Amino acid sequence: MPARMKPAQIEEMFRRFQAANPEPKGELHSVNDFTFLVAVVLSAQATDAGVNKATKPLFAKVDTPEKMLALGEDGLREAIKTIGLFRGKAKNVIALSKALVEAHGSKVPSSRDALELLPGVGRKTANVVLNIVFGEPTIAVDTHLFRLGNRLGIAPGKTVLEVELKLLKVVPKPYLRHAHHWLILHGRYICKARKPDCWRCIVEDLCPFKPKTPAPG
Repeated sequence: MPARMKPAQIEEMFRRFQAANPEPKGELHSVNDFTFLVAVVLSAQATDAGVNKATKPLFAKVDTPEKMLALGEDGLREAIKTIGLFRGKAKNVIALSKALVEAHGSKVPSSRDALELLPGVGRKTANVVLNIVFGEPTIAVDTHLFRLGNRLGIAPGKTVLEVELKLLKVVPKPYLRHAHHWLILHGRYICKARKPDCWRCIVEDLCPFKPKTPAPG
């Protein structure tokens, strides 16, 4: 059974994350709540950088559900064709734009149930929107959080939901608001999948993962 961090170590880890980056920001480009929702839907199985490259010119002209519907599925496909799975994503974005206009007064809804009823929006996307747009202490488990939950021994689990529910229990309440951002950034740039940069890690002394990666050279 892999080693686990103790509660005091978990608290210290997040204290350090907060000290190093008090207000972590997501890396997806958006201009308002609607475009943020669209960006998150487009980011499934794609990189934030790849999504931003396509959406920056798109969102400069299309920033409401009505404008998205006017653009149409063909126009949207053309705009996002560099993003993986773009055909299905274009279909979903047009459908969710229609749903926002017809059922939500063109506003992004603030409830999980309403968000998850929108085409292309699953639990992870809903968690991201609830956290970033509405400030709720949700945790969206992507590949980075799933890896860190298991590797660091803070929330081991075999499914993303299991890791999410464990993280919600073990992350101290003062840190819940930004927890998923700190972990995503840590997983993306330091605690990488194949070869973590342990020598650059600010929580290396707390982490039970072995063996540590030595500094290059």
